[in-house]
Amino acid sequence: MTRLLSYLVTLIFPVFLLLLRASAAGTASDTLSSSSNITDGETLVSSGSTFTLGFFSPTGVPAKRYLGIWFTASPDAVCWVANRDSPLNNTSGVLVVGSTGSLRLLDGSGHTAWSSNTNATTSSAPVVAQAQLLESGNLVVRDQSSGDVFWQWFDHPSNTLLAGMKFGKNLRTGTEWIITSWRASNDPAPGDYRRVLDTRGLPDAFSWQGNVKKYRTGPWNGLWCSGIPEMASYMDLYSNQVVVGPDEIVYFFDTKAGAPVSRLVMNEIGVLHRLVWDPVSRVWNVFTQAPRDVCDDYAKCGAFGLCNVNTASTLFCGCVVGFSPVNPSQWSMRETHGGCRRNVPLECGNGTTTDGFKMVRAVKLPDTDNATVDMGATLEQCWARCLANCSCVAYAAADIRGGGGGHGCVMWTDAIVDVRYVDKGQDLYVRLAKSELVEKKRNVLIILLPVTVCLLALMGMFLVWISRKRKLRGKRRNMDIQKKMMMVGHLDETNTLGDENLDLPFFSFGDVVSATNNFAEDNMLGQGGFGKVYKGILGENTEVAIKRLSQGSGQGINEFRNEVVLIAKLQHRNLVRLLGCCIHGDEKLLIYEYLPNKSLDSFIFDAARKNVLDWPTRFRIIKGISRGVLYLHQDSRLTIVHRDLKTSNILLDADMNPKISDFGMARIFGGNQQEANTNRVVGTYGYMSPEYAMDGAFSVMSDTYSLGVILLEIISGLKITSTHFTTFPSLLAYAWSLWNDGKAMDLVDSSVLESCSANEALRCIHIGLLCVQDNPNSRPLMSTVVFMLENETTLLLVPKQPLYFSQWYLEAQGTGENTNSSMNNMSVSVLEGR
Repeated sequence: MTRLLSYLVTLIFPVFLLLLRASAAGTASDTLSSSSNITDGETLVSSGSTFTLGFFSPTGVPAKRYLGIWFTASPDAVCWVANRDSPLNNTSGVLVVGSTGSLRLLDGSGHTAWSSNTNATTSSAPVVAQAQLLESGNLVVRDQSSGDVFWQWFDHPSNTLLAGMKFGKNLRTGTEWIITSWRASNDPAPGDYRRVLDTRGLPDAFSWQGNVKKYRTGPWNGLWCSGIPEMASYMDLYSNQVVVGPDEIVYFFDTKAGAPVSRLVMNEIGVLHRLVWDPVSRVWNVFTQAPRDVCDDYAKCGAFGLCNVNTASTLFCGCVVGFSPVNPSQWSMRETHGGCRRNVPLECGNGTTTDGFKMVRAVKLPDTDNATVDMGATLEQCWARCLANCSCVAYAAADIRGGGGGHGCVMWTDAIVDVRYVDKGQDLYVRLAKSELVEKKRNVLIILLPVTVCLLALMGMFLVWISRKRKLRGKRRNMDIQKKMMMVGHLDETNTLGDENLDLPFFSFGDVVSATNNFAEDNMLGQGGFGKVYKGILGENTEVAIKRLSQGSGQGINEFRNEVVLIAKLQHRNLVRLLGCCIHGDEKLLIYEYLPNKSLDSFIFDAARKNVLDWPTRFRIIKGISRGVLYLHQDSRLTIVHRDLKTSNILLDADMNPKISDFGMARIFGGNQQEANTNRVVGTYGYMSPEYAMDGAFSVMSDTYSLGVILLEIISGLKITSTHFTTFPSLLAYAWSLWNDGKAMDLVDSSVLESCSANEALRCIHIGLLCVQDNPNSRPLMSTVVFMLENETTLLLVPKQPLYFSQWYLEAQGTGENTNSSMNNMSVSVLEGR
């Protein structure tokens, strides 16, 4: 009997499918009724044509079919997938609305591959249900008569949040609205990463990999997440809200009128991107991403640790005031998860209340899992309550709206974790013993105080006299510099980067001549298209490098002004330091710190010297360059695009630490500017990104491309246009071929193989190939590059094959490799726009 029924189903169901397909002709463009269906090849389209529902196959997997919703203008931007775990193996799928108000996806045999599992009524009377794709992107199933909603996909996200979607928890039912990553870029099955709104303390969004916390935004403070204050910078485009009510705690965002379409997507390696659609270029631009850098790694510095991505140290981790590392030896080896411990025990519990609090400014507030929240308390009440509770170790304002330091109270017990510095961060009050808050040597102070006061009075009178003289002399000097800079660069008062007084010494030409022994050939360190560089001695035996710009240099008036004004305002351990400048008639000179090991290319491309740079040194250089570029793009006061990154512009100090130099061609991006165009393309062929060399379009992603080339050169010891290649047009083609064939280790310079870590080298090659992808939007941000270099367990995206444009572009221009526009591979090449 069972076999007979199965046989009848096999015969009858294809006929049933034909009837269903025939009935589909009357389906409304955005609505599916109970009397119609959607088959493979047919779609629903929202009323404004923004979203489409239908069947699709991921890139490279044509045999698997999924039911999903995507942006009509960008079919690859899939927002929701119904049958994530159960793809169809052919194009026989059918979507129908059942009599109980449930959506069902049927395969070619009539079996249910996916269902919404909704039951509209408990009575035997059928309902008249319909499914509609709304212009918001939501797919809803509701009663055709009453409009009651039975089911909607906004309650069942996959890896995407759209405007208006809830992200959080229903407190009555326990239902959570979370997002989960895809398993791979072409596999919609749930991956390793998920994003959840933690509601145990203050609302805080967490990214998890399995059972491991990877990243959190910081608790919601009424205006933004305390670890992402930049949310305030785009509130005119997208409003972010967290609603705390008796039934639910949810986050959602809305798009303001006139703002471009946006979506939040968690990719397959757990990185959350806010993507914004550009209808002109028809691409999704990365607006923000999280995590951003190494300090976003959850609890990187352990209990009572404090992470600082802008520190000059490569350790990033420190301890909050009054604490020291638990294990200093491990800490020095960059194993910082053990955290910090108190220098002095608290006195609470000994019958005294002499403990106090020290303010730690501008931080992402700690994880509030072990915190107590009272939104009705003031900060003064918070102070008193925390002091009275011996388990309380810190407190902060829970809501910063209204000014005055905020209101509401959040208090931590036992420990605080995952604290980092952020711009516009919140104030955290950490509990310390009394002895940590006052001066220990009170008796000594009593003796020294009167003497000190007398000495200070005498010194004060002397300093006032000196200060007046220096102020007058400094004012004259700054006026002279400004006049000369305006004469040279034709500056107006609005083009001084917001600071009319450049705190930079101005040397006389006589001092420079004397320092270089009249520019003796023995003092020359090198030369390029810009001119020559000399070693000199200034002042009290201070070694300096003096760049003398030649009058015929492409790096002329504007570039000189650009470098002086720009570098004088940059401070980072991986950027070369400008000590002063000199203008004398037609002479323009820049005085830098002296770096004894000269440039990176003088080592990696020299067979006799490349052995000096073993793999640990090269890897340290790679990370140092990356952090320097990150500072230019994100961490400095202004966004700066270098435009001429190459190995010859990376200088090495006595300890082989890299320092980026030559900022004559750098450009500053202000406000929300993301990209610029120029008719005057500058830089060095091979290091220039395709969009810049061919169209004059440049952005921070142009520097990312150049960095990718530098990475591959450092790893291989080969130049981008090396004659080493016979069957490949460039180093990029050679590296891609080896990586694609699973032979990437063959790219590693033979001189470092013995000291090389295969995992680190392969990771650097992979990152380099991600950086040199042709589409600038496919390249990672520098914060992502640094994060990938610092975190070996982070999964990497699959790079796309580059077009190797550099070689054929050179040939098309008829310049060849030995061209005057790239003398010694150090000069600035200039190509007028076509």
